Amino acid sequence: MSNDTAVKSIPFSINNNNSNRKDLKIVAAVTDQMGSDSDRDEMGTLQGDKKEIEAMTVQELRATLRKLGLPVKGRKQELVSTLRLHMDSNLPGEISGSEQKETTTSTRSASVTIKRKIRNREEPAEDDCINSEAYGIENEEKRVKQSTKKILKAKVSSKAISKERQSLTKTGKQQFQSKKEASSTISSEVLKTEEIISPPSQSEPWTVLAHKKPQKDWKAYNPKTMRPPSLPEGTKHVKVMTWNVNGLRALLKLESFSALQLAQRENFDVLCLQETKLQMKDVEDIKKTLIDGYDHSFWSCSVSKLGYSGTAIISRIKPLSVRYGTDLSGSDHDMEGRIVTAEFDSFYLINTYVPNSGDGLKRLSYRIEEWDRTLSNYIKELEKSKPVILTGDLNCAHEEIDIFNPAGNIRSAGFTIEERQSFGANFLDKGLVDTFRKQHPGVVGYTYWGYRHGGRKTNKGWRLDYFLVSESIAAKVHDSYILPDINGSDHCPIGLTLKL
Repeated sequence: MSNDTAVKSIPFSINNNNSNRKDLKIVAAVTDQMGSDSDRDEMGTLQGDKKEIEAMTVQELRATLRKLGLPVKGRKQELVSTLRLHMDSNLPGEISGSEQKETTTSTRSASVTIKRKIRNREEPAEDDCINSEAYGIENEEKRVKQSTKKILKAKVSSKAISKERQSLTKTGKQQFQSKKEASSTISSEVLKTEEIISPPSQSEPWTVLAHKKPQKDWKAYNPKTMRPPSLPEGTKHVKVMTWNVNGLRALLKLESFSALQLAQRENFDVLCLQETKLQMKDVEDIKKTLIDGYDHSFWSCSVSKLGYSGTAIISRIKPLSVRYGTDLSGSDHDMEGRIVTAEFDSFYLINTYVPNSGDGLKRLSYRIEEWDRTLSNYIKELEKSKPVILTGDLNCAHEEIDIFNPAGNIRSAGFTIEERQSFGANFLDKGLVDTFRKQHPGVVGYTYWGYRHGGRKTNKGWRLDYFLVSESIAAKVHDSYILPDINGSDHCPIGLTLKL
């Protein structure tokens, strides 16, 4: 804005007959002709009721109107009416701050000349009165800047001024009331929205309930508040963790990841890994990096496709025996390194990476007709001697609560009707218990978030990783939990504490 012309908001106070003080803000184009700061201060402190304005001399009225950029030609009563009209039309609540701002903007963007002939008593059109927004003086012609960029001719009389004031006042009140009602409606809707949707937490996005069709009693999983207290000291138990690492070598190269810190924090006894993507030639080097105390590790690598799939069990408890695959020689199950089973004193631990049905569901038939059935039969055979803990990436979001967008993924691998029905028929209906869902029946907790859409930041994920246990030991589960704060993969670790 140049120094020649400035737009200011001049505070203006009056006393009405009821002795109620009202502060006005009259927007005027202030030029160098307006005089010194003391002149503007005098204008800003002008106070008075109807009698005081009428008591002003013609010279005082014209000086006041001139400084406001209003017409100064006419008789005293017309000048009084013009000043009172201007003050009334700028009462707070009748013209909003945003309208004033638009007015000052329009005075810079458009120019219109209005000739007011006081001697002509014809009443102006209402639009002419409302749309004229600011006035200046140049000899006897007054230039007004207006957003419509039209040239209007207004013929004003004292009668017209009175009606114009009524029109402005009525219109202003109607506009204010309309805006007030609209504001009330908007505020109400905002409140309703805030009651349903909590603002996302950038540091802990998993604490936000993220689901396309949430039930009213569902809650977001928060391990800080939903995990039970630790078992009393001396209570015999085992703590197992499982994690799809999506490439073990890549994980170990991350500066932000520390296996030692994870082990110290969680103090697990057994760690199960899926999708290690290792070859057998890599295993010995990886074993050298294992943390002290975890001396027993068992690795199954894919031989049909190198650097693909792969599972492992790392334990500080020496198992009684270890099996790889399902003992079905030559089957895809045993060629892709998807199963490692460790036998302990009171249970079998099966670590598995269930095949994904793939793009276009190419492996869907193999998944539900061969893999699931074979694994189910393998579990039932083991259960003849000991209870079973089945863990790993089972590649199925079993229920709608287990996936952010159920409707949008009805034909996506991991959430097809066929896979979900097979999951139920081959595992849950055969006596295995989903430990997390049993402990948290109405809780939304995800274990996988795709990289493609940054789902982890907004907690738009899937629950694909599980601990399923034989029904005979389900009551011994002390805690089945998710660790969503552990990064390094598109999956996060989950854990199980089982009393022995």
